[in-house]
Amino acid sequence: ACEGDYRKNAVGPMSEVLIVMDSTMWDSETAQALRETFGGEIFTLPRPEERFDLRFQSLRTQRDLDRAQSHRSVIFASPINDRNHVGGFMRSTLSDDILDRIARGDNFAFPLRDRWYRDQWTLFLSAGTDEELARKIRENESTLVNSLQQVEIQRWQHQVFRRGEQRHVADSLLANHGFNIRIQHDYNVNVDTTGFVTMRRYLPDNDRWIWFWYSDEINTREDFDNLSSNWINDKRDTILERRIRGTRADSYVQTEYRRPVETRLIMLNGHLAYETRGTWQMMNDLMGGPFLHYTVWDEDNERIIMMEFAQFAPRYSKRRFVYQFEGMAHTFTIDPNFREQAERALSMMMD
Repeated sequence: ACEGDYRKNAVGPMSEVLIVMDSTMWDSETAQALRETFGGEIFTLPRPEERFDLRFQSLRTQRDLDRAQSHRSVIFASPINDRNHVGGFMRSTLSDDILDRIARGDNFAFPLRDRWYRDQWTLFLSAGTDEELARKIRENESTLVNSLQQVEIQRWQHQVFRRGEQRHVADSLLANHGFNIRIQHDYNVNVDTTGFVTMRRYLPDNDRWIWFWYSDEINTREDFDNLSSNWINDKRDTILERRIRGTRADSYVQTEYRRPVETRLIMLNGHLAYETRGTWQMMNDLMGGPFLHYTVWDEDNERIIMMEFAQFAPRYSKRRFVYQFEGMAHTFTIDPNFREQAERALSMMMD
């Protein structure tokens, strides 16, 4: 019992980053670089929204320091030799070895977990000058932002499942289709058939749905590696037209290509996958919203699995719901023996 971490949890809104800088630097190159990276806009939403909400704070009093040290996500940024309170705090906090590495230009970013409170992400950023620090932040945007995004995925998972989850639905997916994700407490399964599953979380002003499709038409790693974003989106649109229909007889969901659609290769909970983000539109109707899609390579069962999350909620900003989808998606697992078990069951039925 003495080995537990009994500290309080860090505080602060989800997806908010407290930037601790001297107030004289809020218009500096470093501040602008942070706005461009951590505060950069997400263009794959119906209306662009910032990745994270940035809030700037200086260090003038002990209360300022206490507030900064208790925040959920906090960045301390200053040229290492600046004679201000933030620079002085960083020099007193970082080890002599780290200070030497900063002075030599070897390192500039030092992320920490749970430094003062639980569920806390802290990043110290420093270099010899304001211009040098800004340049390094921009050059390392992907690594820096991804460090926080991985923490945020875990936080959103806790947020999504805090009121419970449907383990029986996840177990059914695994038994009948060879894969699953953790399912939020109030999704309802609409269709569950060979090769396709869809479920929906319907509220009058916030409609969300998930669908899964799988096929062995792509059954080698080489074929998967050669998949293009055009192939993925054409396949998605074919499935959407057939399976995700509107209330009108001639209405159906399709990708909205007048807005950005982005695809990248990632690791999804240990599985190679193409992640696609963008917006959808309802053909022959006035509806639309964001989607988050994954095309996953199932190496053991020699197939691909498509998984897509989407939402229609015109009254709300969309970023936090896409982050919730991402948290759910990163619980994705595959039964490596599913194909073998299915073939064995079929053989027994034929016998």
